Amino acid sequence: MKKIRIIPLICAAAFSVLAMTGCGDKTNAEGASADNSITEEAQDMNTERQFTANENTVKLLGRTYFADEKLYCALSGTGAEFTFTGTKCTVTIDGDSNSGNPTASDNYARMGIYVNGERVIDDMVDKTQEVYDVFESDTPEDVTVSVVKLSESPMSTIAISGITVTGTDIKPTPNKDLFIEFIGDSITCGYGVDDPDPNNHFVTATEDVTKAYAYKTAKALDADYSMVSFSGYGIISGYTNGDKKEAGQIVPKYYTKLGFSWANNGSFSPAKVDWDFSKRQPDLIVVNLGTNDDSYTKNKTERKEEYQAGYVEFLKTIREKNPDARILCTLGIMGDNLFEYVQLAADTYSKETGDTNISAMRFVPQLAEDGYAADWHPSPVTHDKASEKLAEEIRSIIG
Repeated sequence: MKKIRIIPLICAAAFSVLAMTGCGDKTNAEGASADNSITEEAQDMNTERQFTANENTVKLLGRTYFADEKLYCALSGTGAEFTFTGTKCTVTIDGDSNSGNPTASDNYARMGIYVNGERVIDDMVDKTQEVYDVFESDTPEDVTVSVVKLSESPMSTIAISGITVTGTDIKPTPNKDLFIEFIGDSITCGYGVDDPDPNNHFVTATEDVTKAYAYKTAKALDADYSMVSFSGYGIISGYTNGDKKEAGQIVPKYYTKLGFSWANNGSFSPAKVDWDFSKRQPDLIVVNLGTNDDSYTKNKTERKEEYQAGYVEFLKTIREKNPDARILCTLGIMGDNLFEYVQLAADTYSKETGDTNISAMRFVPQLAEDGYAADWHPSPVTHDKASEKLAEEIRSIIG
């Protein structure tokens, strides 16, 4: 992925107007006051300011962790968002142990930086540290900057180690009214969405969470989001080509953590960080797990029942950590063989606990005519359709 830079158009007229306002009679007290005010403002706009990315300076996107003056981002969609008024902005990103290893290029973290909603940087983090020129203008502008980790946590992590702006102090963007947590697998991560050849396999360069149904649903509903998703993971088993259960590749194992990664980022390891559920609680939690379990359960009833039982226990954990959230259980984008047991799990959980703040929804399975992504994963068209269906369902739930 190539880095993209933007240089906004120069607005010379603003300088002309400013110059004219400064030509008044300096002996007039009122005019002198105005002139001094303009001068102070101009000086303020020319001041370079440095910041760390923490909850006081930026809006935290997803599950992030601040330590050692850095904001660590592991899971898909994690990052930071802030506003300022000024003429320049740079963001410093630290890579992990994979970033300095040429043999690990398939696992580099993919990261995007947005200015006022437009992606201006799209890069594979292949250095242990890099300073990105995000924004530059000859005249001060109101700017919103978003840093988003586009790829998932198992392969690589990043850290935002510095933000420098020329202009005002940076401020977090305000929270949106709705906050949704998405719990899922490769579909939620946007696995291979930028690769239209289903015969190709996984690389982080073709993974983009912002093109997946979950992120798109959050955008459609103008909602804040958090993703807890890992490719190949399930509720009782990860993806398997044979008959062996992949019991280590399960989302419940890491749901209470910041995530997990096979790469090191200094002393930071997301699997060793307990997630603080006292932070902002989601209003709605969407669970989309079962596609990988299906590779293990196949058509064996006892295994499907095991999946159902495991699902019920996971729902209890979700509810324990999120006492007030609405829970929506979904399945079907890459096959709906286990949806019957998703519905049974939701019903069983509700009967056992008396909790009725839960429901289930079946996705329409992907169609060949809509194309496929790498390893037969959903295409952008399929993600769009899934997002539309899910957004409609959520609107009906929240009113």
